[in-house]
Amino acid sequence: MNSIPIIKYDDFGSCCKDDKPTILAEIYQDSINLCIWQRQLTKSMTDYADWLLKNTSNRELRIIVERHDVIAVILNALPAHSGLAALADDINLLAKMFADLFDLKRVGLRLSILDRNMCPRFHTDNLPCRLVTTYAGSGTQWLPEYDVDRSKLGQGSGGLPDTTSGIYSHSNNIQQFSTGDVGLLKGTGWLGNETKGIVHRSPEIVTGERRLLLTLDFGD
Repeated sequence: MNSIPIIKYDDFGSCCKDDKPTILAEIYQDSINLCIWQRQLTKSMTDYADWLLKNTSNRELRIIVERHDVIAVILNALPAHSGLAALADDINLLAKMFADLFDLKRVGLRLSILDRNMCPRFHTDNLPCRLVTTYAGSGTQWLPEYDVDRSKLGQGSGGLPDTTSGIYSHSNNIQQFSTGDVGLLKGTGWLGNETKGIVHRSPEIVTGERRLLLTLDFGD
């Protein structure tokens, strides 16, 4: 008999996480703003990601791609090296899952090599939903619903940094994806979620650190 997966929710039920990819379907629950598939990357993927960061300058691949063309796009866009096929297969898997979940023919794919904070302030996205995963480097940070003051978002911060704006009460409550985790982040563009998009930001990157970040958006 198959065991029933144990789904972990935060204190207010707005985030759920599990080590099985089926957790991502929970994003359709009205109370859920964030689903996290907790997973470990294969050595082939991590080896290639580390090699890429050491041997490639900052770059970004941003394209709207047919769901069946993802592998070819990745293989043509990235330099050949051991492990590239494994990374391309994984990106293809995530793109297929994302497209199937939302009935998409095309996805907006962005693969970025970063050595600086892309979105350093806590914010919400004005879109329905985004998939995020980090293949190397620090993962995306987010605030649980019980410790976010949404009145401090954007201009509500009064120009103050997150550390002093009051958007959270204690830095210990800042949550962070592990490398390899796959997150579905529900934004304010999701019908009925206009005031409840998940509050998140890019992690602070220390000098010399780099990230390999993948995001998937609706392409239709």
